[in-house]
Amino acid sequence: MAVKTTLAQLEEVQAAITKVMSGQQVRLHDGTTLTRASLAELQAREQYLQDRYNRELSRGPAINVGMMKR
Repeated sequence: MAVKTTLAQLEEVQAAITKVMSGQQVRLHDGTTLTRASLAELQAREQYLQDRYNRELSRGPAINVGMMKR
């Protein structure tokens, strides 16, 4: 199984939040009730991934780190 990028994970969490916002519980045809994930947990995960993604964007390739200018 391939590891998903931070951006892909963030997009998944945001899609899940959208689904939760449209209804926390869904009743299936057989009468079973399906409860979606906790909005608070999804929002915490979204914040974590957003912070991680922002850190990844701010880090560029480290070229000539520690070299004195002439």
